[in-house]
Amino acid sequence: MTEWAAFRSTNLPNGWNGRLGQALDPYVASADPSGSSTGSATSIAANMAAVALGTETAGSIPSPSSANSVVGIKPTVGLTSRAGVIPISHRQDTVGQKGAVLVDNLVIPYTDLVYNAIVVAQYIALSAEFKMDLNAYLKHLVHTQVRSLADVIAFNKISALEKLKKYGQDIMLEAEKTNGIGKLEREALRNITKACKYGFEKMLKENKLDTLMSPGADIADLLAIGGYPGIKVPAGYDKTGAPFGISFGGLKGSEPTLIEIAYGFEQATHTRKPPPSHPQ
Repeated sequence: MTEWAAFRSTNLPNGWNGRLGQALDPYVASADPSGSSTGSATSIAANMAAVALGTETAGSIPSPSSANSVVGIKPTVGLTSRAGVIPISHRQDTVGQKGAVLVDNLVIPYTDLVYNAIVVAQYIALSAEFKMDLNAYLKHLVHTQVRSLADVIAFNKISALEKLKKYGQDIMLEAEKTNGIGKLEREALRNITKACKYGFEKMLKENKLDTLMSPGADIADLLAIGGYPGIKVPAGYDKTGAPFGISFGGLKGSEPTLIEIAYGFEQATHTRKPPPSHPQ
């Protein structure tokens, strides 16, 4: 997977980690394989396994699923066990699977403004939660001298495998500056709650909708901040042969309905095809 679930640096390539190097998209080797659960998606796409687990904080299941033409299921947060998962946020982390209805066409005003506000609020909250949750996780490990985010940052500075000069660790450095949930973080969390309750949930309930559908993984952040479930299925390939998918998201606990909708789309389209034997 992408090292530290891509929460180390804004310059870190999707699918790269210091131990194993760069994962490649089995369809187009030069394409972005996305992340952060890159290996889970690429291994399924390359027929190395039928099912794999991936972890998700904000898009790490639907994004690589879309980029590698596999099915990805992001469960409602709390529905699956997170035991042993290195955390970013107890509020958003979840574990899901990858493997090989009528929806109204609503006009939603000011979507760009709302989305940008969600992304900003999410980053503020995640930075503080990452430091707190990671420190708590590392504190209880037995066989390690790394006990905090500060220790991780220090290790990255001395390990040649981490390629610090090339990729940096700016996200970790910003997270280390945080000091718990203060005024700024509380305001961000309030904005997230409002966006969920009076935005996504209100829209689906008032319009009696089963799902919100979007191309690729465009709704990943929205589903992430509220702990909502989502499913991504293959939808096609661009002119270079790189895959793209379609996402279905719903209210908490709506997995059975989402699976039914996604399965119906799959059966109606039969879009997926195996990757080439020698991807370019």
